[in-house]
Amino acid sequence: MSEIRTASAPAPAPAPQRVGPRSADRSPASSASPASAASPAPALSALGLLTVLLGAALPMLDAFIVNVALPTIDHDLDAGPALLEMVVGGYGVAYAVLLVLGGRLGDMLGRRRLFLWGTAAFGLTSVACGLAPDAWTLVAARVAQGAASALMMPQVLATIQATTSGAKRVRAMSYYSSTAGVASALGQVLGGVLVSLDIAGTGWRSIFLVNAPVAVAALLLALRTVPETRSEQPTRVDGPGTALLSLTLVSLLLPLTEGRATGWPLWSWLLLALFPVATVSFVVVERRAERLGRTPLVPPSLLRIPSMRSGLLVLVPFCLGWGGFMFMMAVALQEGLRLGPMAAGLALVPLCAAFFAASMAGPRLAARHGRRVVTAGALLQAIGLLAGIATFHWGWDGLNAWGLAPALTIQGLGQGLLFPLTMRTMLSEVPVAQAGVGGGVTVTAQQSFMALGVATLGTLFLSLASSAGMADALTATLGVQLAASAATVGLSLRLPRRMR
Repeated sequence: MSEIRTASAPAPAPAPQRVGPRSADRSPASSASPASAASPAPALSALGLLTVLLGAALPMLDAFIVNVALPTIDHDLDAGPALLEMVVGGYGVAYAVLLVLGGRLGDMLGRRRLFLWGTAAFGLTSVACGLAPDAWTLVAARVAQGAASALMMPQVLATIQATTSGAKRVRAMSYYSSTAGVASALGQVLGGVLVSLDIAGTGWRSIFLVNAPVAVAALLLALRTVPETRSEQPTRVDGPGTALLSLTLVSLLLPLTEGRATGWPLWSWLLLALFPVATVSFVVVERRAERLGRTPLVPPSLLRIPSMRSGLLVLVPFCLGWGGFMFMMAVALQEGLRLGPMAAGLALVPLCAAFFAASMAGPRLAARHGRRVVTAGALLQAIGLLAGIATFHWGWDGLNAWGLAPALTIQGLGQGLLFPLTMRTMLSEVPVAQAGVGGGVTVTAQQSFMALGVATLGTLFLSLASSAGMADALTATLGVQLAASAATVGLSLRLPRRMR
């Protein structure tokens, strides 16, 4: 397991501007002005909200559920560390690379339509994963599953943005953000239960096959309860921008997720060398496209929106730290403390319960105290990390899952205040016509930086563990995450004083 990278995905929760979806999309002026009044638009019912949240939970669950099954997959398919890395990393890279394109396609072709396509594809690729006869087939199916997730996930954010307003939108976004914390814990617990039960002799395959009936239920519900929204001024797909963004993300994420397991071969260094070239080329091409009046894949003007820019600055250190933390906890609990998959999953329940409670209280607190709530959340997260460092350093011997509950509870409270409100703020000024691309950019940033956190903090942790021991490696790496948390505190002061 020390060679295995985990992936995590607490998911975003934005709250965009106060305009109705269809009426806003018909007029460029109305879609660009948050203050514009809009006529009544197709509303998302409570059952419709539950449906899109169910769809959003599937990719989150699948990012976690596979981690506890990797040793069994290795034994059954004789995969080896490098292919196990690809089972996790292939999903994450495909997911991150295609998210912005998925959001743009939803704006063009209809967000409900793309949600249906993505959900159906996710169910089919999940079955392909569950029936995979060998490791390479499983890797290919996981890449396809990540692509399906990228079609589905941006439509959830965009649909909530386009079909809700006011207090209803605030509640919907809070529920969406809380889904991330619940799904992250449930994924690990469910994975352990399914592998342990070995239903009908399926073993690890049941963790993928279980997605199929859930996807069918989400499809049937979406057909009846989710309204269609789209941009009424559709634009062509930005081919050069799509290719360059894909190259940028692949050249960074692929070597960082696969390089260590494969011994850092030449191709990994070549891709890393290509990354800055691809990044600069992407920026130049997108700026030129917008200057010429075209519609780029990631409009530079989107990143000039103050709330989007300041929110991204907060998101970067948070997601770096979160990705690394979830990886380290997976390894430390199962390999260091010798907890089983079920116990390791249950250990995270206090964090997720606190996250859920704080995310529900966050909107009310933000209405009174503005960005200070996010700053308080960042401070609470730092306190929780300090408590975790002390627990691991002085209480490692004899430590059990419940011994971590105080530190994880404090950390969860901080994250529940910080993360959902930041995501809401990021999309608060994005025009409804750009809801899909805005959601795609947001989730792409989240996924990419979480993957960087796994690669950087995770590699540091494993390197120290081999020489200094698991406890000392964990406390040292958590200290690095604490520095990232301190950066989050400072950057939160750049958010708008009043939060929508």
